[in-house]
Amino acid sequence: MSSTGPRFDSLSAATASVGGRGGFLRPLMWLGGLIAAGCAMAVGALLAVFTAIAVAVIAVVAGVVMFLMGMASRARRTTGGPRKGRRRTDDDTVIEAHKVDGTWVAYGWERSGR
Repeated sequence: MSSTGPRFDSLSAATASVGGRGGFLRPLMWLGGLIAAGCAMAVGALLAVFTAIAVAVIAVVAGVVMFLMGMASRARRTTGGPRKGRRRTDDDTVIEAHKVDGTWVAYGWERSGR
């Protein structure tokens, strides 16, 4: 493939030889390319830093959630909460309530041993 013809006329005009060494816009285009590459690298580095910060925040939040889940399961084990295989009796589910002056009042709601 040759770089001649009407398609490349504007490029050859911008980079035409001046004194046999190169075009007068060649150093400016090289400088523009250098600046564009530097900007692209800076944006890439900034995005990499933001990604690293996001991963660190997600890890910290996941750690806090796991810690709270462990504390909740330990508290449930030590307080003797409902366990699998335990039969429920009527004392566990039924409470007594009466309507007093238009408001329901429940009796037997408090647990013993607190």
